Amino acid sequence: MRPFTFGEKLTYKIAYGVIEAGKAKLEVSSIDKYPECYRVVGKGYTNFAFDWFFKVRDHYESIIDSNEMRPRLFIRKVQEGNTEFEQYYSFNYESQTVNTGSKVISIPENIQDMVSSYFYARTLSLNNLKKDTILSFNSIVDGEIYDLRVKFLGREKIKISAGEFNALKFCPIVQQGRIFKAQEDLTVWISDDYNKIPLLAKAKIWVGSIRMELEKMEGELNKPNLLE
Repeated sequence: MRPFTFGEKLTYKIAYGVIEAGKAKLEVSSIDKYPECYRVVGKGYTNFAFDWFFKVRDHYESIIDSNEMRPRLFIRKVQEGNTEFEQYYSFNYESQTVNTGSKVISIPENIQDMVSSYFYARTLSLNNLKKDTILSFNSIVDGEIYDLRVKFLGREKIKISAGEFNALKFCPIVQQGRIFKAQEDLTVWISDDYNKIPLLAKAKIWVGSIRMELEKMEGELNKPNLLE
């Protein structure tokens, strides 16, 4: 049994500094063409008032094999300010390759995309995780294979729009210099329970800070560890 299932819907509010800038939504559904797979769609968008400053309309989608927890297809459509592009990845595990449309890349047996990485991580047992432990697995980002590493920073109680939670705190070791000033400028909290729901993310970027906070959750498999 997975810590998520069809029908899970998570809604987040996004703030740029003290300004409420937009929303993000993450939904797990089924897909007729691949009945044995999860279809995970993530969308992020700025609100109308913030569009004049920096308009965002992002779409991320991953078709994930429910047995192997590996992606079959990955779709990314980005519209951020003046930047627009699309990515379509098709995974072939018999030939150990991924087809990006413009090239075919050799991949390791266990590979994740930008969306499936998180859902794969949710299946890991974190009960006995010790502080400063680093989790790692392979991920494909922008046509390149990365050793995605995440450091465990400890356990905390946090209060957000969706309530108060026992949480696990992590720091992804991000690529320095592209968006973030330092490797540890992104911090993520997930629920310290079976569901491992992403609750809060804070990021320091070159021009300020961004906060993404869980606002609403629907269809969770088990009751989250919500503090009364």
